[in-house]
Amino acid sequence: MKLVLTLCIFCAVALRGFALDREAFTFTKYDLSMRVEPEQQRLAVRGKITVRNDSAVPQSNLALQISSSLDWRSIRANGKPVHFVTEEYNSDIDHTGALSEAIVSLGQEIPAQGTVELEVGYEGVIPLDVSRLTRVGVPQDKAKHTDWDQISRSFTAVRGIGYVTWYPVATEDASLSEGNSVAETIGRWQAREANAEMVVTLQSTWATPMFSGTAEGTDSSSSRAGKFRMALGMAVPTFVIADYEKLAPKGDKGVSVYYLGGGKERAETYAEVAEKIEPIFSAKDERRALNIIALSDSDAQPFVTEGMLLTALNSPMTNAAELSIAYAKARQLVRSPRAWIQDGLAHFAQADFVEKQKGRQSGLDYLQSHRAALIEAEKTPAASSDQESSRSLINAPDDLYLQVKAMYVWWMLRDMLENGLFDALRSYEATEDKDPAYLPGLIAKQSNRDLRWFFDDWVYHDRGLPDFRVTSVFSSPVPSGGFLVTITVENVGNAGAEVPLTLTFEGGETRRRVEVRGKSKASTRIESAGAPLQVTVNDGSVPESDVTNNTYKVDKSLGPAAQ
Repeated sequence: MKLVLTLCIFCAVALRGFALDREAFTFTKYDLSMRVEPEQQRLAVRGKITVRNDSAVPQSNLALQISSSLDWRSIRANGKPVHFVTEEYNSDIDHTGALSEAIVSLGQEIPAQGTVELEVGYEGVIPLDVSRLTRVGVPQDKAKHTDWDQISRSFTAVRGIGYVTWYPVATEDASLSEGNSVAETIGRWQAREANAEMVVTLQSTWATPMFSGTAEGTDSSSSRAGKFRMALGMAVPTFVIADYEKLAPKGDKGVSVYYLGGGKERAETYAEVAEKIEPIFSAKDERRALNIIALSDSDAQPFVTEGMLLTALNSPMTNAAELSIAYAKARQLVRSPRAWIQDGLAHFAQADFVEKQKGRQSGLDYLQSHRAALIEAEKTPAASSDQESSRSLINAPDDLYLQVKAMYVWWMLRDMLENGLFDALRSYEATEDKDPAYLPGLIAKQSNRDLRWFFDDWVYHDRGLPDFRVTSVFSSPVPSGGFLVTITVENVGNAGAEVPLTLTFEGGETRRRVEVRGKSKASTRIESAGAPLQVTVNDGSVPESDVTNNTYKVDKSLGPAAQ
């Protein structure tokens, strides 16, 4: 009888499979109990998840996905077993390149905005697996430095969605061979689960486990168990188990470093550097500690999530390692469900770190080293207002386009507002950010500047990039000596910006900032001690589609009135 029911469910789902909306439900809460057996590379999970139907129509079927190396054992809804069928579902959101998908028949229709609580059980192994990378041509010896997730006897580190789907999710398929498909799929997931909460009770049969969340206590009978809580947002739930030794922080605001055997000296170097890297602003919550955790692979790519920087502790320490620490510390300052805020700020912190270390020009050089990717992404203009919105920073997934554009946006805001920007960020509350206008409102309050036009061009919509040029320079002598120079700047692009202007004159130069909206002109007057020689618009702090027309040389032979 059970076989007949299963076949009926399978046929029903197959017949209307094209109509299955895998992203209809939002996961709002996880309460999971996990047992990790490193000796067997094994993971077993039992727990509850709560999902909400965020589609416009009632739903009677639900997709639940975990890594293809794990197997579904049981699913119950409202305390009763439900029927489900499982099959492999190809998707590169998992390191194996596939998911174990359960299509669940809920036995009732869940109305729009209705919720259901599910009890789930699944288990299996998590070995090192680079299948999705080698399939698209990445050499295996390089792929393992990117997809280093595994459970093993000597070292365990497992990241969540985008790496190993060790907790239930529900997304459409994504492939690394299809452009930004994977980043876009994960971005949609993170946006939907922005306010979800995860509670994990984690037990290990070997060594003390660490989790990317706030520890709520340990099992008094064993140091190998703990309970953790975290808000998902942009964070990726991650657990680590190894025979670590801890280098405690110096003072209440320090960084803890966890190192493997023989790595104490390198850990001390990382701790010392981390202490010296100042965050872009002081957070109101100084309790947001950062743990730097050593990876066993010396060539492994670093990874940052809530409270954790997983990285190889190498000697000598590289500039890339310093930038990783700057990024990780910045991620702790502001928790936000919006990728352009939390991740964009962290990328801006890297440029800010370079500027503090080597001067403004080096910071600008760092920005411009990423400009080509942004220009390439903006080559195809949005065809409609709907596309302008869909490609905006508000809606963009956490990919290269968002990271670079958001980095520039924060740099421009910092240049325009100085301390007013960080005062606003200190007042930011993720739980209050339910409307895109929330942050601009905080900034306007702290800085007394209305920048809705800027957010409209750069954040709410994708209006492309500006393109500045100086159209005229007119100078006239003043009775007290020197010249009054009137400069007109045109922006032939669609996005406006406040752009720096440099006037070079006989004997020196002076700088001014001028606001030029998209498809507009703006003029400014500057007093100079000598006759004007050259005007340069933009110093690289504003990304432009064309920088070949940024310099205007004044023809002195024509005289002031004809310039």
